[in-house]
Parts: sequence; structure tokens; C-alpha cells
Amino acid sequence: MTFNLTDELIDSIISAMDNQDCVFVVDAASNQLVDGSSTLPDDNEYYALPEWKSVDGFEMREAFVNQLHAPLAHDELQNVLHSGRGVFKNFRNVLKSYPEIDKRWHVFKHRTMSARINDWYNSLREIWGLEKLDQLLESEQNLVHDDFSFKDYDPEHDKEIILSNISASAYDDEELPSEVIEAIYKLWRNQFENDNSTHKTGYVCYSLSDDFSGCVTASSIIDNQENILTITSLFVPEQFRGLGIGTELINMCITKLEKLGCEWVLLPNFIAPDLLQPLLIRTGFKKISSGYILQLQRGE
Repeated sequence: MTFNLTDELIDSIISAMDNQDCVFVVDAASNQLVDGSSTLPDDNEYYALPEWKSVDGFEMREAFVNQLHAPLAHDELQNVLHSGRGVFKNFRNVLKSYPEIDKRWHVFKHRTMSARINDWYNSLREIWGLEKLDQLLESEQNLVHDDFSFKDYDPEHDKEIILSNISASAYDDEELPSEVIEAIYKLWRNQFENDNSTHKTGYVCYSLSDDFSGCVTASSIIDNQENILTITSLFVPEQFRGLGIGTELINMCITKLEKLGCEWVLLPNFIAPDLLQPLLIRTGFKKISSGYILQLQRGE
């Protein structure tokens, strides 16, 4: 007897695989899970679930942490994985402090375990003489916009908020003395505060709890020359890094500048620490001696 692998059944199987204290089997007739302590699998009416042990759960968490680029959460979760006791419980406790990353963890977990279930189900279909099903990947949801709001930069409202949230720690560089880093920060701050350009644009990001989560701003360098703009700020606080906010901010800004008819975007070195280089290169910026430059496609 066969059964259909529905979304509801997948969710039930994931919960059962997660539960190491109870045993469940698939009842093919009802297409549901039943208690496996009194019903033994017979590969006809009742089917054992995919094998899933504690070591699989640990390896899944390890894989998630290895691809996580949020420094604070990464370090805390890494410490939990190497603590040797209460790993799963402590893993959950750490994630409570990072709601956005917790959401990504559940997406990652669901995809990983769904892939295991899909392989298991295809092995059954092969026994049943049926064609294998393709792995149905979840549609890519824009989790950034689910967890954060992006607003047009408003100098009257956002300028002071940006200045109060960005500090010299944004330019952390182990090779530079702290006083040099402080000087670089003040250089940026002075330029940002004294920017009297009539052509300003950009975006500011806030979490659902209204915490400042990042910004990007751009201004014309020379009045009445709006085809060349310079990035005057591009920053994501450390606790929100690795969530895709910086990528979304720069992509939104570039799209807006193209529509405004801007042709060139400059980004000075002192606003672009090394940690931003992969993002900038991936977005199309070219590294030059004084920073980065990007040639845009003008909007219609």
C-alpha cells in the first residue's frame, strides 16, 4: 500500500524525527503518523520513518553555524556546539536572543530534514515501481523584508539616528592603531554631518521592534551634476550582520540611482572597510586606489 507525501505529513514527520523519546510510523491507509510503540512497521501498511539520530541533529546545527555570517550569533552558537553538554537546549536558548537568525534556522532545518524525507520517500517509490519525485525546494522568501522594514532616507528624521548608531567600531581593523581608527571615523562623521548636497537619497533599515539595523546614503559630489554620486554611508550594526541587510540596502540604492539617471557611483575607502569588499565586488563595484566605483545602467 502506498501513501502520499503531503506537506502536512512532511511537517508531522519532521516533528517525529525531532522527538528522540517516542517512535512513530506512517499509517499508509490514513496517510498519518501513528504510535510506533504498539504498531510495528511492515513495509506494507505501516512504514518506519527516515533514520534520524542525535548526531544528525548535531551535524545539521553545525552546518547551519558554519554558513552563518552574523559574528555575534556565530560565536555564541559555535561555543554551544563545543560545550559538550545540553547542546540542543542551549542552541535554542541562544537563538532566542536573535529572532531573525532563529527564523533562518527554522527555514534551514526544514529544508535539510525535508531533503532527507524526500530521499526516503523516493526509495519507497522505487520499491513501489513508481518514478522518483524531484526535490521540491521551498520558494525563496525574502526573509529580510519579513523581518525588517526599509524606508527612504529622510535627512530630518534619519541623520541623527544614523550618527548616534554608528561608532568607530564600524571600522575595526587589527592592523591599525585605535587612534587611527577613531580619526577615520571622525573623517566620515564630519563629511556626513557637513553634507549640504541638494541631491541626497538612500535607505534606512529598522527591525520589527524599531531598532536601527542599517543604512545606505548617497549624495551628489558637485551641485547640478547628478550623474555622479558618492556613497556617504553604508553600515549594518554588528548584531544584524549576516542577515542580508547590507546586500538589500546596496541593491535597493543602486536600483534607485539607476532610475534617477545616475551613471557613476563612488565609494571612498574610509567608508568601505574590508568586510564590505565581498558584497561590493558581488554587486558590481570595481576596486580602485581611492575606494570603489560602479558604472550604472541609466533608467528610462
